[in-house]
Amino acid sequence: MAKFRLSAFADEYSPMLERQLEGLASFGIDKIELRGIDGKSVADLTPEEAKEVKKKLDAAGVTLSAVGSPLGKVDIDGDIAAHIELSKRVAETANILGADRVRGFSFYKTEGKRGAVIDALGKMTDIFCGAGVLYCHENEKNIYGDTAERCLDLKETFGERIGVVFDHANFIQCGVEPYPHAFSLLGGLLTYMHIKDADADGTVVPAGEGVGMVEETLRDVDRMYPGEVILTVEPHLHVFAGLDALEHGEKSKLRGTYGTSEEAFAAAVGAIRAITERIGKK
Repeated sequence: MAKFRLSAFADEYSPMLERQLEGLASFGIDKIELRGIDGKSVADLTPEEAKEVKKKLDAAGVTLSAVGSPLGKVDIDGDIAAHIELSKRVAETANILGADRVRGFSFYKTEGKRGAVIDALGKMTDIFCGAGVLYCHENEKNIYGDTAERCLDLKETFGERIGVVFDHANFIQCGVEPYPHAFSLLGGLLTYMHIKDADADGTVVPAGEGVGMVEETLRDVDRMYPGEVILTVEPHLHVFAGLDALEHGEKSKLRGTYGTSEEAFAAAVGAIRAITERIGKK
């Protein structure tokens, strides 16, 4: 039986790190997937800045579940050499922050270019393996790994060199059924999960309120995994600082029910906690 452990993209609570830590504490969450810090991407932190962030995290008793990097969110025909250099910087940042996982993607505009994707990811995973960090691939809209089949292709190609991050809402927005279809291919290979759900039209909603069958998925995860499973809360229920930078020109559909980022964050945390409590995992 699994032990579910919540983490969160706390930059959706506030862009400021101190407020992020306050928000996590108010919800009893002691892990963070660090993405935006004081208006700056985690990938852009200098070593000195990363050390200061680590001091603040330590003081608050918060550890990283992963570095929420933007790696792999560029066109495959772009400046991949520069992206490889950025990977070195992110790997160094992960080491400073004490993180053994980095979330990343598998490039845009990849039709007919699988070879280029594999080559680039191979160089990036070389860097992360050398740093003792696992590159964890997230399914995302319009990248190579946007379908369960291509996510599986990456996992089968790289094996233990790459992790699998499962996101229900992103699959829905790509026209992929998260459960049972995507889960039937990837369920036994999970590294961790991002928790957000979506309606059939792709509008992001709290977990359990969409068509992703999040609770059914987690019941299967509970049966399949004997240890800790990280569930990273990613609300996407309210416009937050940095959202545009994440979307590569494509706007997310937000329901607009929540007046503030704090309210949206509370709804997202409450929804997943209700699900895990029903499963019997408090």
